[in-house]
Amino acid sequence: MSFGKALARTETNIPGLVVFDLPVHGDSRGWFKENWQREKMMALGLPDFGPVQNNISFNDAVGTTRGIHAEPWDKWVSVATGRIFGAWVDLREGPTYGAVFSTELDPSRAIFVPRGVGNSYQTLEIDTAYTYLVNDHWSPEAEYAFLNLADETAAIAWPIPLSDVEISAKDLAHPRLADVTPVLPRKVLVVGAGGQLGRALRGEFGDASHVEYAARADFDLTMTDLDSARHWRDYEVIINAAAYTAVDLAETPAGRRDAWATNATAVAALARIAAKYGITLVHISSDYVFDGTKSTEYSETDAVAPLGVYGQTKAAGDAAAATAPQHYIVRTSWVIGDGKNFVGTMASLAERGIDPNVVDDQRGRLTFTSEIARAIAHLIDSGAKFGTYNLTCSGAPLSWADVAREVFTLTGHDPSKVSGVSTEEYFASAAGPVAPRPRNSALDLAKIRATGFEPADAMSMLRGFLAN
Repeated sequence: MSFGKALARTETNIPGLVVFDLPVHGDSRGWFKENWQREKMMALGLPDFGPVQNNISFNDAVGTTRGIHAEPWDKWVSVATGRIFGAWVDLREGPTYGAVFSTELDPSRAIFVPRGVGNSYQTLEIDTAYTYLVNDHWSPEAEYAFLNLADETAAIAWPIPLSDVEISAKDLAHPRLADVTPVLPRKVLVVGAGGQLGRALRGEFGDASHVEYAARADFDLTMTDLDSARHWRDYEVIINAAAYTAVDLAETPAGRRDAWATNATAVAALARIAAKYGITLVHISSDYVFDGTKSTEYSETDAVAPLGVYGQTKAAGDAAAATAPQHYIVRTSWVIGDGKNFVGTMASLAERGIDPNVVDDQRGRLTFTSEIARAIAHLIDSGAKFGTYNLTCSGAPLSWADVAREVFTLTGHDPSKVSGVSTEEYFASAAGPVAPRPRNSALDLAKIRATGFEPADAMSMLRGFLAN
């Protein structure tokens, strides 16, 4: 064991498997080390994996050999006393499946083992204590993957031949690599999968076995036992595509209650779960969090100032989502997707020969749900910095009347049939309450572009949408 080393990390050939040198301070009385120091180790890139259980395996003989076990949790492995030869095999589904890394560990070295990477060791000294922190409680229902210690493909160079060491009968019976079922990634849960955005997310993520789609009937965000609704340690990402979007109905007593329950209270519950279990929360925001009085495009850092109940609940939901350490708040506007929407309504009016009055004093950009889904996948896959991102299609901001005229033109009808009217004129004869609308909904897209994502042109997307 080396004394006085600086805290340092060393990457391995297995993604996420990282070796750490630990400072050990000793004298004639013995030694001391900080075996797990969250702040310092996170500063070196160790994930904030949230350990909840500490285990110690004591081995009194040289050559005791254990493994290869891939558990459904992350582990911080170190040695309290003695020395081991450790071998790790990537048993996760993916391009590095079967990759092997081995090294020796003593009290001055530790290793972070991500979920799904097989762990094994052989003791090299008597009275060796192998200790590890894990971020889930042990359960007999937990699903493991196992690999035989003598697997010929892994070809681990054990310092003491396996024929000469103590191995349990259970470990001797583990399968060869060809017969191991790879460990699937942690799950992605799409909440609100029955809506327009939910359907677009299904189109983006497909039918991958680790992606779950939950419509309202399957997963009610307002349930009181949300924390126990899933085994949340199994999840990597929650995408919240659920929302109360009836902006005018939200101004009624019943609508106000329902809007707050779905757009704010439920989001706060999801954020608590995400924070507790180290899950990335993706939440959809709205241009309605702004009052629309700004003369230029809104950036992610502009102060919110919602005009109506819907905007107020969305702003509250954003604040709640931001309490999750790992969060993406995707703020969008004028959403168009598979379902009832403005573009479909205008196309139907044009086809039926109806000349509509359309608001011309609200300006913004269309955002197609397929673009929102593509942006969400990009943020997750690219590892973009957590935070809030504006996301609309690109192009010049237009009024709703401008968009209606584009729809008429693209469907072969006379755009002059669309008459522009003010917001006040349009809602003058409304039978029920009318929510105030922001006049300027244009969002600055520089931040998401800086991540390498280029939003599609709104008019190009409109042409494709109408063609289909």
